[in-house]
Amino acid sequence: MAATRLKHVGCHISIKRGYSGAAQTAAAIGATAFQYFPKNPRGLAVKAFSASDAAECAAICREHGIRSIAHTTYATNLAAEGALREPTIQSLRNDLEIAEACGSDGVVVHFGKWKSGTDPLEGYKIIIAALNETLQDWQGRAKLLIENQAGEGAKIGATLEELVTIRQLSAYPEKIGFCLDTCHFFASGTWTGANWKELYEAGAKLGYWQHLMALHLNDSVYPSGSRRDRHANIGEGAIGKASLAEALSAPEIAHIPVVLETPVPAQSSHQAEIDFVRTLA
Repeated sequence: MAATRLKHVGCHISIKRGYSGAAQTAAAIGATAFQYFPKNPRGLAVKAFSASDAAECAAICREHGIRSIAHTTYATNLAAEGALREPTIQSLRNDLEIAEACGSDGVVVHFGKWKSGTDPLEGYKIIIAALNETLQDWQGRAKLLIENQAGEGAKIGATLEELVTIRQLSAYPEKIGFCLDTCHFFASGTWTGANWKELYEAGAKLGYWQHLMALHLNDSVYPSGSRRDRHANIGEGAIGKASLAEALSAPEIAHIPVVLETPVPAQSSHQAEIDFVRTLA
């Protein structure tokens, strides 16, 4: 895997000044990618959004060569049952509509946490059904981007095999991509920091990398296998800059949004860390 230069690097940005304001912030700090919550991240309420603000966001991104991705709310769980199921589906559709209007590549959604039993197959079935219901009449360009999990709680969604299989078994695989979170990959124990070559080759055989559409680049506070999701700044955690640099050498990562979700220095921005990430690649 030859080293590649990253084209789209950025961070998570608040929409407190609107979607266009987030795009302007990205441009101001030299980011060529950014992630945003399309609405209040604390619930599942559907948001009536400003089409003109979203269109301006898309225009700013085109002007500056910026790629964006949205991220679903903390309350979103593809494995939700009962009274939460329908609000979850409607919220996901709302996120897709906002992402499409903003010109974003897709909407990141966590794999799903199965809490109702010990048999993960039941959880997988519910996740697939939720994906199918969300996407059944979706005609937009924005895709759902399934993110790997750290193994907190029920240990599902941590391996490349699971993500690829869920996509393959869905009714609309062409509307689904992947988002890889390096901290989650490490915390779950799937990536030890020393086995990237093996994981890359396994992912290539599975067909994972060709559908990777975004990377959450995060170091980890805790060691591999801890199953604890706590992000550290790049090169300052248990993964370390050498292992993260090796991951960034994957050719499929060169042209997708690479987004930092790391702590922001007080009274500052991610600008210096974005510049540092570019040197790693």
